[in-house]
Amino acid sequence: MIIKSIFSNSIALALFALATALVLSSVDNLTRDKIDYAERMAAQRALLEIVPPERHNNNLLLDTQPVPEAFWSVLGLNKGGNVHIARYNGQPIAAIIPTVTPDGYSGDIAMIIGVNSEGSIAGVRVVQHKETPGLGDKIDLKKNSWILDFNGKSLSNMASSEWAVKKDGGQFDQFTGATITPRAVINQVVATLVYFNQDSERLFTQPQAKDADNSGQVKK
Repeated sequence: MIIKSIFSNSIALALFALATALVLSSVDNLTRDKIDYAERMAAQRALLEIVPPERHNNNLLLDTQPVPEAFWSVLGLNKGGNVHIARYNGQPIAAIIPTVTPDGYSGDIAMIIGVNSEGSIAGVRVVQHKETPGLGDKIDLKKNSWILDFNGKSLSNMASSEWAVKKDGGQFDQFTGATITPRAVINQVVATLVYFNQDSERLFTQPQAKDADNSGQVKK
């Protein structure tokens, strides 16, 4: 009887463990789906800040080209990344490039930089940083409009000496008590524009991704 009871209890515990595992798995899958969707929506919002819907009619999230490994170090991408291509009626009008500078005051500053087909900047957004609140965090558009000063600028309409903070003889404002941060961002923007000039022909001659429909919106 004791052996039978132990056997029965073991089966019951095993079934309970299995049922619990199935429930947890289902919950995890549902949660993961919601998290993935939220992340896609956040990514789309960032892309649309740089290239708004009226400028393109493809799906920015899905129309991508991988960064060639030869350029990973230039863009500060340890594991590579994808360039998002904006198109209007099939014609490429801009590229949105991921880039990271390791030279921030508090470490890496990750950005996405939109570059129009002729080489001018469509927009720059910082997507991750650890800069000091009230000082270096002015690179975040939510904190300050400084990042908008890059709009419209290019390597052809500005001399190399102008790509610096005013303290160093350039065009860009520095932050009081936090000059290292804007310097790092400016230098990485220049590096990204150099990359674009070298890789733009390949980026813009690749066909549109088959699953990048004309809605330009994330679907559930």
